[in-house]
Amino acid sequence: MLLKEIESFLEEDVGHEDYEEIVPYTNCKAEITVKEEGVLAGLEEVKQIFDYMSVQYSTEFWDRDRIKSGDTILTVRGAGVKILKTERLVLNFLGRMSGVATLTDKFVSETREVDEHVKVAGTRKTTPGFRKYEKKAIAIGGGDPHRFGLYEAVIIKDNYIKLMGLENAIKKAKEKASFTRKIEVEVESIADALRAAELKVDIIMLDNMPAAEVKECVRLLTERGLRDGLILEASGGINMRNIKEFASTGVDVVSIGMITHSAKWLGFSMDVVE
Repeated sequence: MLLKEIESFLEEDVGHEDYEEIVPYTNCKAEITVKEEGVLAGLEEVKQIFDYMSVQYSTEFWDRDRIKSGDTILTVRGAGVKILKTERLVLNFLGRMSGVATLTDKFVSETREVDEHVKVAGTRKTTPGFRKYEKKAIAIGGGDPHRFGLYEAVIIKDNYIKLMGLENAIKKAKEKASFTRKIEVEVESIADALRAAELKVDIIMLDNMPAAEVKECVRLLTERGLRDGLILEASGGINMRNIKEFASTGVDVVSIGMITHSAKWLGFSMDVVE
């Protein structure tokens, strides 16, 4: 974390309130415990926040560890006012990031039962200002963070195609994009997927296609000699009920927006014990 990020997060919650006029400066000990089973994420960020506040801590856990209800994740010692200033911030980090990591882990587990080579990826459907932490949580859960932003690849989405046409959009992308950036095209029909492959794009996203249609698209691309070297991504409407069906279609990646926009937070609590 950057120093300015820590200070911004603290300012958002604490503001300019002088807690030292309310909460005693007396040293105390507190414990952070988890209320449910999951995959731990956000611990490194929490340590950095406590370092900034000069609060001592000890733990036997690491990010990526599997945790269960009742586990004491972290023990902290220091001025009561400093510990209470950070309480909500650190619990938010742990709850949000662990929730994303836990849901990602569930999708990865389901996918690997079908094909261990298929990647589970996130999307840019993230909380503004918190994307890098949610993307990190995806990686902790065993997933692929996908692009962090528009700058990492050229993606030709449906609205680009409506404005420019498929072939013209791909042509412009190849003219303007550096050789270091991959070109990805979002398509909603098999015909457009085949045409995009013929135009030698790097990645084709099969968006909002039923799994059966995705499987047929993969078959046709292979049959026509267009599959080699092409990354195929299925996206849209993928959930825990149908993930295995999509993972068995022959694509390389399944990208799932709900692992960030619908992840349930894991419950954590902080209690002063001494």
